[in-house]
Amino acid sequence: MKFPYSMLRDFVETTLDAHQIGDLLTMAGFELEGIEEVGDEYVLDIKVMSNRGDGLSVFGLSREVLAKDLDSKPTALYNEAAGRFTDSGKREAGSSLPVTAATIESADCRRFAVCGFEGVNAKAESPAWMQKRLDACGMRPISLLVDLTNYVMLELGQPLHAFDRAKLAEGRLIVRHARPGEKLTTLNGEEHELDGQMMICDAVKPVGVPGVMGGLETEVTDDTSSLLLESANFVNKVVRKTRKQLGLNTEASYRFERSVDPDGVTAATRRFTDLLLQVQPGIQVSEILDRYPQPPTPEKVTLRVGRASMLLGMDITPDQAENYLSRLGMSIQRVGDDLQVTPPSWRPDIIREEDLVEELGRVHGYDRIPEALPFGSTPIGGSRGKELVKDRFRESLLRSGLTQIISHSLRSVHPLDEPCERVAPRQPASPEHDTLRSSLLPCLADAARRNGGKDIHLFEMGKVFYMHEGEFGETLYAAILSQGNLVPPQRQGEKVPQADFYSTKSMLDDAFISLGVSDQVVLKSFDPGEDRRFHPTRTAAIYVGETHVGTLAQIHPLVAKETGLEPTTILAELALEWLIDSVTPRLNIKSISRNPATRRDIAVLVDKSTPFSELEIAIRSAGGDLLEKHWLFDVFEGTGIPEGKHSLGIGLQFRKHGENFTDEEGNHVRDLIVAELAKLGATLR
Repeated sequence: MKFPYSMLRDFVETTLDAHQIGDLLTMAGFELEGIEEVGDEYVLDIKVMSNRGDGLSVFGLSREVLAKDLDSKPTALYNEAAGRFTDSGKREAGSSLPVTAATIESADCRRFAVCGFEGVNAKAESPAWMQKRLDACGMRPISLLVDLTNYVMLELGQPLHAFDRAKLAEGRLIVRHARPGEKLTTLNGEEHELDGQMMICDAVKPVGVPGVMGGLETEVTDDTSSLLLESANFVNKVVRKTRKQLGLNTEASYRFERSVDPDGVTAATRRFTDLLLQVQPGIQVSEILDRYPQPPTPEKVTLRVGRASMLLGMDITPDQAENYLSRLGMSIQRVGDDLQVTPPSWRPDIIREEDLVEELGRVHGYDRIPEALPFGSTPIGGSRGKELVKDRFRESLLRSGLTQIISHSLRSVHPLDEPCERVAPRQPASPEHDTLRSSLLPCLADAARRNGGKDIHLFEMGKVFYMHEGEFGETLYAAILSQGNLVPPQRQGEKVPQADFYSTKSMLDDAFISLGVSDQVVLKSFDPGEDRRFHPTRTAAIYVGETHVGTLAQIHPLVAKETGLEPTTILAELALEWLIDSVTPRLNIKSISRNPATRRDIAVLVDKSTPFSELEIAIRSAGGDLLEKHWLFDVFEGTGIPEGKHSLGIGLQFRKHGENFTDEEGNHVRDLIVAELAKLGATLR
């Protein structure tokens, strides 16, 4: 926010110069972004935090100066503003407005006030001193009435809007929601289609966007003599939503989105009236018609001064705390050494004890915090809980040779999207970012294509978004894309291993082992059905128990052609968040045996329709703790093998801790495994 130094001096008597004021406000939490000399005075540019709408006015910043600097004193104008300009001795009310002149029909309007003016000379220019100040703040002087609304907004932070009353149907204003099909042309000349947005309307049509911009049809012109001034308070989220829908951005909306003091609505109207009467003393002014259906009840916040001292790292006494908060406009009630604090209407950001502690630090001075060595216990570093599990999964995929990518969650429709109802923002920034992703595979496909689409191995972990029974949802997924040579050129031999279904399965197996859940995860044959992303006969479902958590497959040839990928590309995707939540990771740590291992090889005849994952479950179950590892080393079909069957060569390695395996013991464990496999229809060759 920009303002001239002289404008602040209207509210504060101070010996501090412009640079010192900038330093003071910076230490109060309002950072000085710049200071420049315009004409014969300094103009300060202050950065105001998004939750401190009270700082978007010279009056609000003056309050901060008075709270921080005890040598500064409030001026008569400051006292009038603090008293809401209720002294009406210099303004006489003329005729009353009809009770229907202001009506609220929307709960998103907290307060709505109007005031009528007759005999206004709209052709008049604002005083030179006012034009000079507006120009220094970056606001172009336009006319007396418009300049007055802008000037009062700079002074008090309350946006105002002046309507030509003669152009309003029945001369009244109604705050309601737009009906389907209604239109409004705003002051910038743009026409907007409306549907449900909160609007300021006359008896017939919308005439202004609340908290944002007025309508072109009812603007004040040189011919205006009858004026209806509107001052209101709206729900900040609603103003922001409407502004984004209509593509507007104004000084008024900037303030409303950051909160405007609801108790300052009529004060701004009175200040406007006083300034207008100084220039045109002969005009007639009506009483203010104020609609304030439900004034908010301020909630008290308890401040434990001892805790405040501990959090700040410096001693604050109860008397100091009460003094600091009182200077910020808060009401205080002492309860022992604790304070019951009622925040003022312009500080909706004060909702908890820590907010009050911050206020004490700002006023007392962060520069007064003494130097001290840290104390207390040091927690264990590194990731914990779910983050630790995600880190293990990520590190395993990286060790497997995959490269992690991070892509944008907004994108366009893609052939590899999950076949489900998509989630889309109401106001997309561009056609390329008009929906939230339902799968990570399109992101991997785009990255692979941009990098040639060959000999590339990628993975991503991120959120995907979906609709379920009319509700939005999001969950963490992991996805893999693997294609081409698995060995870099400098390490390639005569035969270069290529990415295929089994190499990608091996990567996933290693990841599941790193989580300690490999014995709970199985792959089953899977018909993708209507999901045309995957090859119809080269697809497997990833299961945890009876729950389908993911898919491992080769890309469908038609989709490969459509996306520019190689038809040998392998894809995998799984619901990582569900896996983390539903499976308890186990980290098995045991000493290394000094005793030698014993190996037994078996060849079993089994139906081709029996998944190897089921055989693995049987092998692990029968082998127990004595089975150190097992592996498939041969698949044979042909002469001597019945139709529909194949022969599987499986290696078994046994080991004991503290003693050696005898041949009899090795044979016994092997026989137990063969017996368990027989339950699945496997026979020993």
